[in-house]
Amino acid sequence: MFQHDIRQLMDRQVEDTRLIWSYHQMGHEPRPCSVAIGLGSHDLGVATAAAELYAAGLFPLLVFSGGNSPTTRERFPRGEAVHYREHALQLGVPDDAVLVESRAENTGKNIAYSRDLLHSRGVEATSVMLISKPYMQRRSYATARKVWPEVDIVCASEDLTLEGYLCSIGDEKLVVDMLVGDLQRVIEYPRLGFAIEQDVPQEVIDAYDRLVHDGFDSRLIG
Repeated sequence: MFQHDIRQLMDRQVEDTRLIWSYHQMGHEPRPCSVAIGLGSHDLGVATAAAELYAAGLFPLLVFSGGNSPTTRERFPRGEAVHYREHALQLGVPDDAVLVESRAENTGKNIAYSRDLLHSRGVEATSVMLISKPYMQRRSYATARKVWPEVDIVCASEDLTLEGYLCSIGDEKLVVDMLVGDLQRVIEYPRLGFAIEQDVPQEVIDAYDRLVHDGFDSRLIG
């Protein structure tokens, strides 16, 4: 019922999804950083965005971080970071500008392991550009502020509208589920010690509650 076409969502569901999509965007202006970290996931667009930002001269060194998960093993059998790196090289990023961290299984470890890798290479960063899926900006920011509070964080993603992202993924239900799941983590992770707290407007919470009630719940944590 909910696959492939945003027009198949009810008007209210579309507005709720837009509200959560907008909330997940940090609205940071890209600016030069010491290094960048591309956060592994199912979305190769992260590597595309990283290559474009590197070409724009915004950082001299890029770490791709990510091993495998049940949702990425088939798409990236050699690990998320390895496939990201190969894609970035194809897009013109030099080999010596890319490091690979291939053990991380979650966002906290993406950041912690990348930090440790950089330290082991003698790279002392004062600012980090976190490159993620568009709807993951806020959660990655909150996680980085908890895990690596000493550095300045700039969030970046592919410059896509909600419709553009739906088209790139090709599965409407999955995208809405992921937006809802990330919002739950923004709300719950500070209590678990995984991230700093973020203000969540009541209208965003209400949109979340309605979408969960409508069955967009496959990415919720227990």
